[in-house]
Amino acid sequence: MKILLTGANGYIGKRILPVLVEAKHEVVCLVRDPRRFEVPESLQGKIQVVQGDLLKPESLQNLPRDIEAAYYLVHSMGSGSADFEEAEKASAANFVNYLNSTNARQLIYLSGIANDAHLSRHLSSRRQVEDVLAQARASLTVLRAAIIIGSGSASFEIIRDLVEKLPVMVTPRWLNSRCQPIAIRDVIFYLTAVLAHEGCYGKRFEIGGPDVLTYKQMLLQLAKVRNLKRRIYTLPVLTPKLSSYWLYFVTSTNYALARSLVESLRNDAVVKDCSIQQIIPHKCLSYESALNLAFTKMEQNMVVSSWKDALVSGNMQIDFMDFVQIPEHGVLTDRQRMRFDRAPEEVMENILRIGGERGWYKTDFLWEIRGLLDKLVGGVGLQRGRRHPIDVRVGDSIDFWRVLAVDRKTERLLLYAEMKLPGEAWLQFRICREQDGNYLEQLAAFRPDGLAGRLYWYAMLPFHFIIFKGMAHNIIHYQEPLADKILPPTQHSP
Repeated sequence: MKILLTGANGYIGKRILPVLVEAKHEVVCLVRDPRRFEVPESLQGKIQVVQGDLLKPESLQNLPRDIEAAYYLVHSMGSGSADFEEAEKASAANFVNYLNSTNARQLIYLSGIANDAHLSRHLSSRRQVEDVLAQARASLTVLRAAIIIGSGSASFEIIRDLVEKLPVMVTPRWLNSRCQPIAIRDVIFYLTAVLAHEGCYGKRFEIGGPDVLTYKQMLLQLAKVRNLKRRIYTLPVLTPKLSSYWLYFVTSTNYALARSLVESLRNDAVVKDCSIQQIIPHKCLSYESALNLAFTKMEQNMVVSSWKDALVSGNMQIDFMDFVQIPEHGVLTDRQRMRFDRAPEEVMENILRIGGERGWYKTDFLWEIRGLLDKLVGGVGLQRGRRHPIDVRVGDSIDFWRVLAVDRKTERLLLYAEMKLPGEAWLQFRICREQDGNYLEQLAAFRPDGLAGRLYWYAMLPFHFIIFKGMAHNIIHYQEPLADKILPPTQHSP
């Protein structure tokens, strides 16, 4: 079957793509920027990638017309846009117009459980998108889910952050709202099981795991899984705005996503319609089993996708891939160039391990202070960490940087700053193999935005002197303890 997959570069899209390919489907991936879509080696040559933007209907002209089914896995939760509802509506309408020109018989959409009378803006927008998609000639199948638990999912990462960082929590009253979490493995099962299933045409289903829990119970159960003792006290005085700031500063989420979650969490998200069990009987994982599976994947370094690698996990309103080359003019730079005698492959491995738990090789406390300052002004801070301790892909987030280019053959890593700055910043590492020896070239570049940008750069010069030279030296000489050796990621199920 020929299938169009929108949102192929997102958290769910990356999970379902290999499953569809393994089932021998012909998959066409719609992406806004192919440069950001790194196809795993196992899928290369087995899928078709087409560039298009659902907000620009003229860009959809190159999409194939002979598709038989389509997945609509697009949403803007956490984008921070004030008019996201209109954008989501327009995106869905443009997609319907395209779909009506094809041979598609089925359209599948992943939505959210929303049974309360008064819904948050984001849940209301999901319902609105459902209604727009229902206007397509293809039969619409909707799966409504609550919190999705899996390695790399936003919900799981936020819950984990709270539990692992705070022995005592004073929390808002929304922690008493009820939820029916579902494992990412079960979401992928349902998304693929309804495909071409005529009994699912024109139906809207609710899916959830076997456990109905309050958010407080979910936090305490995760603490139990991690063998942590935690105390949680709920207060009625925390407003949604204060609650959003609380999530923002404690966890790795950005403020827009924190606000969206808090607004949505005032609604119970519990399955009321179990009709899918009559059509597709399936036993979902319990919440505890889903947690254990997520932690197992993390321990085995098998995290396929993460919400942090979506562009909305940062603050840029531009296409960061347009910055893949450092400008030659109008930039201020700090260049470190050091000769080394050890194997270049070992130095490159140290470069690719930068950030996250490994840190920045020099004065990590200064990086942490910079991350905290970034949080205070609405930036992403350092808490995002990285998707995988070794594997690095274009588009990955590494703390408050975004990976623009990574190439083991040319031995180069280029990062672009997502922190709040009066200008634009790059950090590049290269291994230069020359006749007189091997060199590490480390280049920090900053393009200032007016006088404020220049003042910022010169104010940072004393810290640059401390940080950058020592960082280059330590990257060259760092020896990884044998016990910390990590195997590269492998292909696996969701």
